[in-house]
Amino acid sequence: MGKIVAIGGGEIGRPLGDGKGFYPIETTSIDKEIIRISGKKKPKLLLLPTASGDSIGYFDVVKKHFGERLGCKVDVLYLKKQKYSKKELRKRVLGSDVLYVGGGNTLNMLNLWKAKGFDKIIREAYEKGIVLSGVSAGAICWFRYFSSDSRPEMGKKNYGYIKCNGLDFIDKNLTLSPHHTREQGREKAIANIMKRTPGVGIALDDCSALEIIGDKYRIITSNHKARARRVYFREGKVKYEEIKKRKEFMPIEELLIKNK
Repeated sequence: MGKIVAIGGGEIGRPLGDGKGFYPIETTSIDKEIIRISGKKKPKLLLLPTASGDSIGYFDVVKKHFGERLGCKVDVLYLKKQKYSKKELRKRVLGSDVLYVGGGNTLNMLNLWKAKGFDKIIREAYEKGIVLSGVSAGAICWFRYFSSDSRPEMGKKNYGYIKCNGLDFIDKNLTLSPHHTREQGREKAIANIMKRTPGVGIALDDCSALEIIGDKYRIITSNHKARARRVYFREGKVKYEEIKKRKEFMPIEELLIKNK
């Protein structure tokens, strides 16, 4: 049974740019849910920092948060900086309980994964029931489409938001858009994308996550103000509808229903 926890954004304690302190830790309750659905008290968590260009600093932050604070056994796979045999990649990935994909340039990440055949190994992990999780790029990559400000081989952003093809593990017409409430332009971008895209968009605030287990879903948050909304085009208008937070899981098909 496939398991995905797609986090719209949020910090886990990385250093501030001036080196004088740290960003707040914002997603702990979501991260604890990732651990819970792994079925292990101390799961093996494998970080994939491909989108950040294999940032070593990112690994340090994840080790401190998921390892020291939350009790995971944390390891990392540097796909851009190091070379592995397919056998070793499969062993590392399929021997994990959780895959955690970091933020950064989503298109660079997906291009590298596909070039190495790594996307097929991750699909094996998904089918095996290993938890696929991540924030920003690590959230949007699992879906059929996503909204992104990435461009291939460009490290910097601010190039405008575009619709991109993801890995489509869910096999539904869902378009994921992260960082709502924190990044200007996200609202307009997802509205424009959904005017020409089948299905429904999911707009995730920072500190909100779409959790999918099998063919059911729910919204979880680590901040009571964080929201998730359905966005779709109907009868010449773009509509936004907040998705209710529930303890129970609901059929994922309900996300695709376009209300009048």
